[in-house]
Amino acid sequence: MQKLTFQVDVVSEGMRIDLFLAGMLEEYTRSHLQRLVKEGAVLVNGKAAKSSSRLKEGDQVEVSLPDPKEAEIPAKPMDLSILYEDDDVILIDKPKGMVVHPAAGHSEDTLVNGLLYHCQGRLSGINGVLRPGIVHRIDKDTTGVLVVCKNDAAHNSLAEQLKEHSITRRYLAIVHGVIKEDEGTVDAPIGRNEKDRLKMAVNEKNGKRAVTHYRVLERFSGYTYIECRLETGRTHQIRVHMASIGHPLLGDTLYGPSKSPFALEGQTLHAAVLGFHHPTTGEYMEFTAPLPPYFSHLLEVLRGMRRQGG
Repeated sequence: MQKLTFQVDVVSEGMRIDLFLAGMLEEYTRSHLQRLVKEGAVLVNGKAAKSSSRLKEGDQVEVSLPDPKEAEIPAKPMDLSILYEDDDVILIDKPKGMVVHPAAGHSEDTLVNGLLYHCQGRLSGINGVLRPGIVHRIDKDTTGVLVVCKNDAAHNSLAEQLKEHSITRRYLAIVHGVIKEDEGTVDAPIGRNEKDRLKMAVNEKNGKRAVTHYRVLERFSGYTYIECRLETGRTHQIRVHMASIGHPLLGDTLYGPSKSPFALEGQTLHAAVLGFHHPTTGEYMEFTAPLPPYFSHLLEVLRGMRRQGG
């Protein structure tokens, strides 16, 4: 059994115990952490925590994590949108609402479940049993191209290209507000939000370098359609960077307005283009995922509003 100890800082004071743990232990789902609290595996200042416990600055939180078991991730038949496949890699056009990989306490209905079935278990094992084949991920409500590796050699090659920033990643997004300049760059480090551990933020003190290049594709009344090119790949990078310059993504209730004038499920963000050198042949390959119907429809709605002067 592994024991971890955390000290509550001033920005976490008043936070509920499960929310605090969710920020400190990102690899576990909230429900799994809540179960640990109920089982008495979480202590605050030496006493068993309650689900309703609120933390104070200086509190010592101790978590007893059970020894990891060989995860049983079920293979599940799914209707995957496959852009390309060979013996080394498979490129998927991920739909909105699909989680990429299982987390502790949640092992079904993810992209990995479908890939295990489709690839008959032939996925790289470098990232462990919960993330077989996964080199990079995109958020649940982000759509578009994702590459998955079928063996460790391919995984190592793609991971090195990510590290060297030689992979092409272009995203399409709709943001709040009208961006005046035709293009720009946000070069600002991203780290954990010191006031809300469930969010990321531009963090000059503890963040890692993050660079996003953007260019305007189309302007509407109150919104802008843009393309973003990632130089780095931090968690929520585009969402955090665009919010930091006053242009949060439309539909992003975590970093933008809590309500949207349109019926949206999460942020309007699409991983449109992914390019890399093939791990075996060395050939540069580039893949494109078409805009999902909801995104195309939204653009037409915005264009209609513009024509009507709305």
